[in-house]
Amino acid sequence: MHAYNLVQLAALAAAHGSLLVRGAERLSAAGVEQYWAASKCRLDRWSRTLKRYSQIAAGASVPWRRAQWPLTRGLLEEVLTGEMLTRVWAAVLTSFDRAHGSDEAEPIARSVLIGHLEARHRVLTLLVRGPGIETEQAVQLNHLRRRAERWTDLFVGQLGIVGDLGEFAFDPQRAADFAGDSSGRSRSGERAKWPVLLASLRGAFRQALSPVAINPDLNEQIAAAILACFPPELFDSTGVMKSLWMVRLNHLADDTQGLLGELLAAEPPSRSLRHTRRFGV
Repeated sequence: MHAYNLVQLAALAAAHGSLLVRGAERLSAAGVEQYWAASKCRLDRWSRTLKRYSQIAAGASVPWRRAQWPLTRGLLEEVLTGEMLTRVWAAVLTSFDRAHGSDEAEPIARSVLIGHLEARHRVLTLLVRGPGIETEQAVQLNHLRRRAERWTDLFVGQLGIVGDLGEFAFDPQRAADFAGDSSGRSRSGERAKWPVLLASLRGAFRQALSPVAINPDLNEQIAAAILACFPPELFDSTGVMKSLWMVRLNHLADDTQGLLGELLAAEPPSRSLRHTRRFGV
């Protein structure tokens, strides 16, 4: 699964988050556990790959750096745009725990978010003073970062009706402004706005992202875990990305144990080698 699909899933989580918080008695335990395990595995891959790239690129030739750029770009984009879903889902899980007087999902969501913030810091450090990234490339990624931040605040603002979630926005005031824009709409008006927002979202990111998918397997596991927490009728009622529902059906058969095994043990040599070869090691 490509990072672009996770951008769209962030919109789905924002569109249906309040309904999940208000309508569900409990969340899928397997879904929440798989979200944590797959996210932690992806964070580990990001960390190792970014460290490896920085070490190699420092002494590499310009042709090597340029040849590696499509993969490097895909990785940096995955971190920057993936934060949209991480923040929105953290806001949803936190709202759910607060509404139901529980403390099971919020700690997991915050743990994943903290790890993602650390990955974001490494990416921004690489863009500012890291080797192998030209000025124009850094500028383009910075534009993407700012675009992702604004859309994140819009989505968090839509969830504001279930509590104060400004801490999950990049700019809490901007998220509050977006929440205020929605407060006067009728229910039918709220439903009607999402197809327009989705069309705008696709237009904003479709051409902006590299076609390279860096961690398609873990992205798909993360998406499946999130989708497992939603009842299917929510997708049918609005028609928002119904095709993603198949991800849920295909992947929550219980892959969680395998993910936990990967997280708690060293990665199998074959997988490590596959990801290492991407960066020419």
